[in-house]
Amino acid sequence: MTTLVADLPPHVDADRVVDFDIYAPPGAEQDFFAAWLALQRRPGPAMLWTARNGGHWIATRGEVIRTLWADTESLSSAVLSVTPGLGTVMQFIPLQQDPPEHKPFRKAVMRGFASQFIVAIEPQVIDVARALIASLAGRDGCEFVAEFAEILPINIFLTLIGVPTEDRAMLRELGAQLTRPDGSMTVAQLCQAADDYLAPYVESRLAQPGEDMFSRILSVPIDGRPWTLDEARRMCRNLLFGGLDTVVAMVGFIMLHLARHADDQARLRADPALIPAAVDELMRRYASVSVSRNCVRDVAVDGIVLKTGDIVYLPSMLHNLDPDCFDAPDVVRFDRGLNPTRHSTMGQGAHRCVGAGLARMELVVVLREWLARMPPFHVDPAQAVRMKAGNVGACTAIPLRWDAGA
Repeated sequence: MTTLVADLPPHVDADRVVDFDIYAPPGAEQDFFAAWLALQRRPGPAMLWTARNGGHWIATRGEVIRTLWADTESLSSAVLSVTPGLGTVMQFIPLQQDPPEHKPFRKAVMRGFASQFIVAIEPQVIDVARALIASLAGRDGCEFVAEFAEILPINIFLTLIGVPTEDRAMLRELGAQLTRPDGSMTVAQLCQAADDYLAPYVESRLAQPGEDMFSRILSVPIDGRPWTLDEARRMCRNLLFGGLDTVVAMVGFIMLHLARHADDQARLRADPALIPAAVDELMRRYASVSVSRNCVRDVAVDGIVLKTGDIVYLPSMLHNLDPDCFDAPDVVRFDRGLNPTRHSTMGQGAHRCVGAGLARMELVVVLREWLARMPPFHVDPAQAVRMKAGNVGACTAIPLRWDAGA
């Protein structure tokens, strides 16, 4: 795709233009992170413009990403994505709300993810992990994404919101269409499919609250009043999509790292007490979520002025992997000891991921159970690891092998 200088918005300089599609960076199917780092490491300015997906800015350096992510006065979350029309249709609560409007809604959602509920479901996460591992007994390999990563976190989330785990495969496809669309559904069709599925659950939770997460959240008043039906639909829609993709992606990338780094795998097997710190570091190293913001007023950054109406794309991985922000960021060091709020894996500030605690607990359980019950494993050299880019980059295939007799 060629962008002519004459086609540029008047405030975009030609030296900031790149032909870069965030859904298909060159080489991303083989190495998602290398594809993005190639953009970051090119000489020139930090703020770049692409005409792809309607035209938007991409922040490529860590400090710029972090600064813009924290600027809730100049940048709004309302746009949701660079995908044209997605934000207008989805209208997520609280993800697309800005301070101070989002505060009471986020407070209610946080109640649903309170630590006591995360602790209470941990035994079930352990049971699911052990059952999936047991299903692989006697074999010498698996396709990890389809046979583990896409099952455990989604089944746990569906249990939390009180919907049938039998619906996992169908819902998983909807989640992927939001973050890595393939053109098979329009934005309106995707939203309608989610709403049609959720409708009976939303209405029943409002009328007769139960013990599930949706019920807990909807039982918290919004500024002293009940949730409206529209608000409840938008919140449940937000959480449904939020629970269908990000942890799946992280489980895949972490297991791929251990499959490719036998020394790290051996170290965690020898000292399982390292696993929580290892999870924190691996989450930093393999962040794959990007967010979009729309400018609600002009803002100066990187020697230019972003204009009202501009869309800015903020990739968490380019903050986490910037050597100006983290020492030797490509290297996984279990003793790095970073506070998770220092990196951008789970977002920052007002929109930091409400499910961060749940995600971390699941990842710790997965590593503990897998490493305790499975022999040393590696990537099958006869098959390809496949990845796909998008607002959440993810592995779509991780062929693993091990010695069944070990």
